[in-house]
Amino acid sequence: MKYNQLGESDLKVSEICLGTMTYGQQNTIEDAHLQLDYAVSQGINFIDTAEMYPVPPRAETQGRTETFIGEWLKKQQRDRLIIATKIAGPGRPITWVRGGATNIKSDNIKQAVDDSLKRLQTDYIDLYQIHWPDRYVPTFGQTEYNPHFERETVPIAEQLAAFADVIKEGKIRYLGLSNETPWGVAQFSQIAKELGLPKVVAIQNAYNLLNRVFDSALAEACRYENVGLLAYSPLGFGLLSGKYLEGNKPEKTRLTLFENFGQRYLKPNVSEAVTAYVEIARSHNLKPSQLAIAFVISRWFVTSTIVGATTLEQLQENIDSVNVTLDKEILAELNAVYTRYPNPAP
Repeated sequence: MKYNQLGESDLKVSEICLGTMTYGQQNTIEDAHLQLDYAVSQGINFIDTAEMYPVPPRAETQGRTETFIGEWLKKQQRDRLIIATKIAGPGRPITWVRGGATNIKSDNIKQAVDDSLKRLQTDYIDLYQIHWPDRYVPTFGQTEYNPHFERETVPIAEQLAAFADVIKEGKIRYLGLSNETPWGVAQFSQIAKELGLPKVVAIQNAYNLLNRVFDSALAEACRYENVGLLAYSPLGFGLLSGKYLEGNKPEKTRLTLFENFGQRYLKPNVSEAVTAYVEIARSHNLKPSQLAIAFVISRWFVTSTIVGATTLEQLQENIDSVNVTLDKEILAELNAVYTRYPNPAP
């Protein structure tokens, strides 16, 4: 397992990060603890969660993922682990989080941090992320910016100042973004520099063979601002494993269990692209999931790749992707498919 510096922080994170958003919905606490134990045994020191988890978000289960992790974390050597979580923002109908008070402002930030610390049973959070922007932006498969949806928003300087207070208190160490845009990365970085406020060190965005939007403007913004990508959904909601091909609907999988979930992966050319990528994997005697994850790991701007699973066997296969090296021939074949089907699931 390799370890990479996360932005301008002093955090050295494993190249695989354990994603946990199924804990409390598809995974029991026993499942969760088995996965956590296995991940750590394989050298993973980086665990990602959110106050909103598990997904799909529901009032009855909100916060359960952090609670499951907390029951495990209290038995671990805390300083050997890097724990990341997120604050939910406005713009999504999650009215049960703080009674709908999800603007990224001081009171909400302080309550969210305190609530996460309690559930996680820890004194501090290593990386605290804004799950999606306070302002309006197209997210989760939306691709067109529409000024009609703009809303009143907390100024970025005010958000950063509120996070600065929590950092001074020692409750969080570093700040990150998620589901952000190039403009957002630049604004957060520049305003922090101008006002002497905490600089973001990470961005957590979707990145996979079906969604390489990050390759262009976001890659440039993050390079110049020294912000590391934590790539989520490297398997494109599991599609890149090939398990949904030919109309298959495997039991106990997200797209089978939860209707209207993962809409970005139900668009034209997704199935054709997945078929082509799976064929490449099989022609080189690779498992499709490992090919897909190894591609994400190989990208120069990826600091850590977030993998999750509903079974321990899946997790083992996904983590083993660190042992797969893609040669120039395979990368050329992948790029040829990308040329035919560019970003079918942005």
